[in-house]
Amino acid sequence: MRYILVVFFMWSSIVIAQDSTPSEKSQKTFRQKFLKGLTKDSIKIEDYKIISHKRDTTFLDTTLTITKEYKYNYLRKDGFELMPFSNIGKPVNNLGVDFNSFTMYPMLGAKALHSNYKEKQDIKYYNVPTPLTELMFKTTMNKGQLLDAVITFNTSPQLNFSIGYKGFRSLGKYNYDQATSGNFIVTTNYSSKDKRYQMIGHIAAQDIVFEENGGLSNKKEQFESGNSEFKNRDRLDLIFEDAKTTVLGKRYFLDHQYELVKKAKDTNNIISTSILLGHQFNYETKYSEFTQAKQNAYFGGSFLSIIHDKANLKTTNNQLSVEFDNKLLGSLKGYVGFYNYNYFFNSVLVTPSSRIERQLKGNEISLGAIYKKKIGNFKLEGDASYNLSGVLGGSLINANAEYVFRKKHTLKFSIHNESRMPDFNYLLYQSDYVNYNWQNTDLFKKQNANSMLFEYNSKVIGALSAKYASISNYTYFKSEATEEQINQGEENAYIKPFQESASVGYLKVKYNKELKLGHFALDNTFMYQTVSQSNKVLNLPQFVTRNTFYFSKNVFKGAMFLQTGITFKYFSKYNMNAYNPALGEFYSQDREKLGGYPMFDFFINGKVKQTRIYLKAEHFNSSFTGYDFYSAPNYPYRDFVIRFGLVWNFFS
Repeated sequence: MRYILVVFFMWSSIVIAQDSTPSEKSQKTFRQKFLKGLTKDSIKIEDYKIISHKRDTTFLDTTLTITKEYKYNYLRKDGFELMPFSNIGKPVNNLGVDFNSFTMYPMLGAKALHSNYKEKQDIKYYNVPTPLTELMFKTTMNKGQLLDAVITFNTSPQLNFSIGYKGFRSLGKYNYDQATSGNFIVTTNYSSKDKRYQMIGHIAAQDIVFEENGGLSNKKEQFESGNSEFKNRDRLDLIFEDAKTTVLGKRYFLDHQYELVKKAKDTNNIISTSILLGHQFNYETKYSEFTQAKQNAYFGGSFLSIIHDKANLKTTNNQLSVEFDNKLLGSLKGYVGFYNYNYFFNSVLVTPSSRIERQLKGNEISLGAIYKKKIGNFKLEGDASYNLSGVLGGSLINANAEYVFRKKHTLKFSIHNESRMPDFNYLLYQSDYVNYNWQNTDLFKKQNANSMLFEYNSKVIGALSAKYASISNYTYFKSEATEEQINQGEENAYIKPFQESASVGYLKVKYNKELKLGHFALDNTFMYQTVSQSNKVLNLPQFVTRNTFYFSKNVFKGAMFLQTGITFKYFSKYNMNAYNPALGEFYSQDREKLGGYPMFDFFINGKVKQTRIYLKAEHFNSSFTGYDFYSAPNYPYRDFVIRFGLVWNFFS
């Protein structure tokens, strides 16, 4: 399907190009008009704009900083609060949480499989004066590569397109551990000449496929002992070697608005007002799938000898809005949303003790509002949405107040409230494994989360944040297996979803500060967490630290900017969540504490013109600080490995 989409888009682009530019002469005339007044010196890097789904605008950044070093991974985001598995692209365990949802409706579930799945708020739109290409390449874990490529161009000052594809394949160091993924995304951004009509939209086709091996079956003798016979990791025994998990999704998104009443040109007029009419459309189909060539006692008994579990979700969301924007009063947007969902399996399951329906289907109607106002250095933002009809929707409230003092100190206070049903796989699930069938639509209540966040950012003192959250009806997966069943290797045969009746309190304090002396720098990030709970349902490390000591300087007479250093990361021991491949979820466990081991990385990075080159020796201490490094029970973190790659921007 992904390749059909690519061919269709290319064919459409050719047809459009033929219709809109019928001759070489007209193309030349168009280009001359478009680039009129633009010279090589007049175009700046700030002219290459990147637009978020909320229409916030930043510009292309081609610098090489320590922050870029932290984000140079397949997720392209800072992984301080994440603990990846040995192979890239595989699930990542959480070292921290935030409980801030972007939707008040349930998601498909299988969250452990979604780390590389781009939601609508992750998509970027562009506005560029000349075509821009970005290529990101990085080696993977044995026989594979990672490539993230995007090209964006304007056909006119009003209309911009981008085509992006992110794909990787990594075989991994252990047997039957391959991971592959593809994210094909086409975006468009349009604004009429008078700026009254604006539109952004995208098409996304994404697939993620993992080979699943269940982890190590003899970890103490073959892994933790450090036996040289098993330094070649494909010799280690695994729990099984015949299962696969898949997530595939397609999404069509459009957000456009028309300025019905346009602001007066005199911007000093405090009563200058505009009224905008808007419409947002989002249609998405997605499924998660688990297949296994033969039933395995690891997951318990089964109805069939060959396992094929598949959960499907189709959603359509239409939103109509009116926005009132006044220089004195601020911007107020009100909207009504129409949400349709269809979560389904192939058939109804009837057992001697229960009946499991095949489908959850319905319509929801919601109301919402967004407010923004800026007065000098003070900025106020808030949004709220509430479900009027339907059984799944809840409510969502966010409020932020920010103040900038002397352009050096930023204070921000935020509150968040959400009430939403758990993801669909908690409410209804069907499987060929007998114990993986449940329906909790009449039992589970909406999970409620209330949080407060304080942030202080200073160039002198550093960045400090403190967040407290209170969660009721916390929903999680856990095994019902007895001690005897666990000792027999049957823990995963009794995984079930649960809701905690008592309230869970969560506190997170995080601090970052970089110290510089000449060409040397020390970047420090510390995080402290504590959880107050009656039962051990939310497990997190109490302390996480990352410290990077590095050197940076222009070398070769300024032809290259060099950055090299060592990063140390550590988190305290705790009951790390375990991974269940059949569900694609992590589950809470209280029998095994993991963590408390150091991780050292050595890196050498360089920047030549617009190209950033990265070379890293990851976890180089793995062979001499003990083989107790795990990302989840039975799943080791990666051994020492050297990887390299680059990020290349070029303009035309």
